[in-house]
Amino acid sequence: MVNTCHAAGVKVIADTVINHMSAGSGTGTGGSSYTKYNYPGLYSSGDFDDCTSAVSNYADRYNVQHCELVGLADLDTNEEYPRKAIAAYIDDLISLGVDGFRIDGAKHIATEDLANIKSRLANPAAYWKQEVIYGAGEAVQPTEYTGNGDVQEFRYAYDLKRVFNNEKLAYLKNFGEGWGYMSSSVAAVFVDNHDTERNGATLNYKDNAKYTLANVFMLAYPYGATDINSGYEFSDVDAGPPSNGAVTACWQDGWKCQHAWQEIKSMVAFRNAVRGEAVTNWWDNGSNAIGFGRGSKGYVAINHESGSITQTFQTSLPAGTYCNVQNNTPVTVNSSGQFSATLASDTALAIYAGKTSC
Repeated sequence: MVNTCHAAGVKVIADTVINHMSAGSGTGTGGSSYTKYNYPGLYSSGDFDDCTSAVSNYADRYNVQHCELVGLADLDTNEEYPRKAIAAYIDDLISLGVDGFRIDGAKHIATEDLANIKSRLANPAAYWKQEVIYGAGEAVQPTEYTGNGDVQEFRYAYDLKRVFNNEKLAYLKNFGEGWGYMSSSVAAVFVDNHDTERNGATLNYKDNAKYTLANVFMLAYPYGATDINSGYEFSDVDAGPPSNGAVTACWQDGWKCQHAWQEIKSMVAFRNAVRGEAVTNWWDNGSNAIGFGRGSKGYVAINHESGSITQTFQTSLPAGTYCNVQNNTPVTVNSSGQFSATLASDTALAIYAGKTSC
């Protein structure tokens, strides 16, 4: 799989679960038996934290980082052997060609423990993205982890849901650090992920145009390292994948394949084309229609009004004809950097330098 992805120009980030093991006993996928605190050839009872009760108080650092997340046996990452074993596991993934790692449940591991583990890797500079969910007044905060790598900024996704559902897109003019988030250089952001799409905390594919437009905005706006959640339909929080995980084709058998939606995949190219450019020429109608440029490299407009809008937009793009990659139609920018367009309700427009034909 890694080789196939690399051949297609795609790097691989593995979701690593290193805070804990299981909550009970059973037989692993390799056929070996285990119990909650005994994994033959890997971990035994002495490798787990002394606290065997569930995490119950997020205002107490010890409770958060030494007790058991939803009853899962908590590895004692302050000790030498668990650190060594975890580093060996990650090194094995590196040897397979994995390019980076998302650290699941990082809040429940002390930041210095993670720093120690990372320092042991064959490639200590490997990309890390840490799951540390912000909680007001909590003992453990996301900013503690930025020295290890990127940290997921969950507030970004929560606030996008609120804005698209109940507020005004005009409020997004200073989104990101202006809203009290972490520095853009260390933030990892998303509209939804595999957890939040199911627990109601964020938008998900069932939100239709709101979800699509939120992804368009995220990819157009210069804050953080962006993730696109691409998955399958579900009817409950524990629903597994269709056809036992076999994908015959996108948009069939319940596979949603958000990464391949025209509106989203075109914005990945947009983001790459405008990288490093600041927001310019912001426009809004005071409500749910917005437009903004990315220097002289691109421009995007989003209409989340209930009806169409017609507007002349000011850009910093050179005069010429560009492709609106949202629907593959031409857009002409005049010598003053302006173009006029009509956007139907819940649609977007995006043009960028270098994309002059559709």
